[in-house]
Amino acid sequence: METTRQNKIARLIQKELSDMFLLQTKAMSGVLVSVSVVRISPDMSVAKAYLSIFPSSKSEEIIQNINANAKSIRFELGTRLRHQLRIIPELKFFIDDSLDYIEKIDQLLRQ
Repeated sequence: METTRQNKIARLIQKELSDMFLLQTKAMSGVLVSVSVVRISPDMSVAKAYLSIFPSSKSEEIIQNINANAKSIRFELGTRLRHQLRIIPELKFFIDDSLDYIEKIDQLLRQ
């Protein structure tokens, strides 16, 4: 069970990461990256961000690129949140495939 503080910090990180990815993906045509969920550990040291990537065929390549640049993303997040958070958590990114799963279930039910 997450505390109120964890939820507030997770929402703050989610909002800022969404803004950062929106600015980065404007340069790449036909690619959309959105942050669906951020879960933060109880000691506030690790934040797991689940990303929804469109088109899903490029998701593996994009998530590897994002994980390779996680330190620079954390640094930029730190400059954005320096007045709100004392310690910026380590970031880990994962693919959120829940929309693909929902679409697959929907197709199976229509048959």
